[in-house]
Amino acid sequence: MRDVATDGWQGVQPFLDYELVHVAGLQLTVGDLASALLLLALFFVASRLAARTLARYGDREGVDTAAVYTVSRVARYALMVIGFLVALEVAGIPVSKFAVFAGAIGVGLGFGLQAIFNNFISGLILLFDRSIKIGDFVELESGVHGVVRDIKIRATRISTNDNLNILVPNSEFVSGRVTNWTLLETSRRMRIPFGIAYGTDKERVKQAAIEAAREVPFTLEHEGPRGPQVWLVEFGESRMEFQLIVWINADATKRPSTVKAAYNWALHGALQRHGIAIPFPQRDLHVRSLFGHEQGDAIALLQGRALPVQPVETAPGPDDRELAALAENDAQRDLEREIQEHPPAADHGAAAKPEER
Repeated sequence: MRDVATDGWQGVQPFLDYELVHVAGLQLTVGDLASALLLLALFFVASRLAARTLARYGDREGVDTAAVYTVSRVARYALMVIGFLVALEVAGIPVSKFAVFAGAIGVGLGFGLQAIFNNFISGLILLFDRSIKIGDFVELESGVHGVVRDIKIRATRISTNDNLNILVPNSEFVSGRVTNWTLLETSRRMRIPFGIAYGTDKERVKQAAIEAAREVPFTLEHEGPRGPQVWLVEFGESRMEFQLIVWINADATKRPSTVKAAYNWALHGALQRHGIAIPFPQRDLHVRSLFGHEQGDAIALLQGRALPVQPVETAPGPDDRELAALAENDAQRDLEREIQEHPPAADHGAAAKPEER
């Protein structure tokens, strides 16, 4: 077996010693190239294993997920760079030989690779600056908003509440204006506007609105400085403009549209219970028809003449079970289901002072 192995190696040796490149003192054989590629593959696998190990460690309770994610990304990039340099040495290519190519790379960055290099540096800034972390709910200047799921070399992946994944270039986070709703604190204040007819008792309006806020389970506090409030903000043309001011908890902060719909539903029900009307805009109209009739029938009505009665088919009304289903707050139910399916990550930010009014 030893003789067979020796003969086999002697047969492969000429192929491995075959020179691929021999220029300006640089000699590269098939064996050197194979060894370099093997080392690159090993370092790549090691970087993936290290990232997965750190990711499993970050899933533990009480661990700062954002910090572990940053360490895993930096470790992966470092292992890949080290593997590339070691592979060059094994291939017999000194790093000093690349001094000539450095100028060419700089020219390439200036022309075609500038955007890629900019996004790579921006991604490193995001990882170390920690102004944006995995699990944060952000809103970009372009209007894109969602939860940060991944920060990669070129782009950051944002997942919206409609289950859409949007890839945003990293440079947009660094050079543009970004609103991070969960940077220091997961709870936030929300304003729910609504209008009431003139002549309505404003204290009664306040009572109904606060009752509506207490019905929604995502209200942070029912009393105290962060309890629900009702503001009269403007006198409109045909109604008084109010705002229901509520602090919402961490579960609802990342779903603003659904939460607003839940409060609107509860607010409408509370106003109806208190007999408070929501007015319609008042307009002057030039009528061409009268009570659904046109031409000769409309003229007959204006002259006081009776019209023949037409049979009207009526659709059957909903039963009690259908009425109970229609009375449910769909937005609130949908939000509770989303929170059960996708529970929010633990808040690792420091507590912030309440927003000044």
